[in-house]
Amino acid sequence: MTGELPRFRLGFLTHVQGRGTDLARTYRDAQDLFVVADELGFDVGWVAQHHVPLGGGGLSSPWTFLAHAAARTTRIRLGTAVTVLPLEDPVRLAEDVATVDALSGGRVELGVGSGSGDLEYAAFGRDAARKRELTSEHLDVLRRALGNEEVGAPGFRVQPAPGDFTDRIWQGVFSRGGAVHAAGGGSNLLLNRAAYGHDAPTDEVQRPWADAFLAAWDRPRGPRIGLSRLVFPAKDRRTALRHIGDDVHRAALRMAEHGAFPEGLGAEEALRRFHAFHGSPEEIVAAFRREKVLPLATDLITQFNPAVPDHDATVRALELIATEVAPALGWSPVSRDQPAPAPAPAPAPAPAPAGV
Repeated sequence: MTGELPRFRLGFLTHVQGRGTDLARTYRDAQDLFVVADELGFDVGWVAQHHVPLGGGGLSSPWTFLAHAAARTTRIRLGTAVTVLPLEDPVRLAEDVATVDALSGGRVELGVGSGSGDLEYAAFGRDAARKRELTSEHLDVLRRALGNEEVGAPGFRVQPAPGDFTDRIWQGVFSRGGAVHAAGGGSNLLLNRAAYGHDAPTDEVQRPWADAFLAAWDRPRGPRIGLSRLVFPAKDRRTALRHIGDDVHRAALRMAEHGAFPEGLGAEEALRRFHAFHGSPEEIVAAFRREKVLPLATDLITQFNPAVPDHDATVRALELIATEVAPALGWSPVSRDQPAPAPAPAPAPAPAPAGV
């Protein structure tokens, strides 16, 4: 691939992790990232929901967090990637989403998924074996609630009256079938930073999923694809590895304990499995020009997880993404006094690059 990619919205995703046990400090640092990203022109800031603590924290209550972020920012859109939908009362969730949307001036993006851990399902009294079924059931109710329809009982509608969420609901998927299912329901597509359980490179695995999603799309509006990637720019590759290498390696070894990755991975293979874009901005741009899914994406969602760089390094990496990496790929920020835009529809399906 040569030349510039089509313009995409630029996002960042935080799992709200830190070092040590001071979660209040971790949450404050994560809030500061939203302020920094807002000032840098990022289009969307995303958070991930984790009920079971990660190393260094994790965010169990994303909509409380995003309500605070709404008050501290002016234009950046605010989303979850993802809210663990089977563990939520969908009517109650719709109330939270509608409230944050009203407080933020209509800036909410809602990403949902099924989660992964049996412990969190047990804690909420839900059957993990039914996670896909529960996701579909709850999403149906959630859509109707956010569509200002009666839910729960005759005459009941959530308040505040929701804005138009027709094109603001996203689903995280981990298979071609999941991508087709998301398209059939009219959800935008969220693709993870890594393709667990596959040996091939993540973008080679996910490109057919994206193609299948676009081929299955039959709605009047254009489809949207959000592509999450681990991106850490620094002065050079050695500096980047100093900030993220050990964390990524440890995370890969933990994933191997659950069968997501092979056992005994080395550090370089761990970075490959997490499809990590790291090094100087020029190196990262060159790697992205070989990325097989990005040409179909309407949203590039950058994240540092599973690495937990220190706060100053994280801020600097965001600056490099917004000022050097993303502009070289065709992105440009909108004016600070304008809200972040809705993206253009994803391109029509095209033949995947050779080797897929």
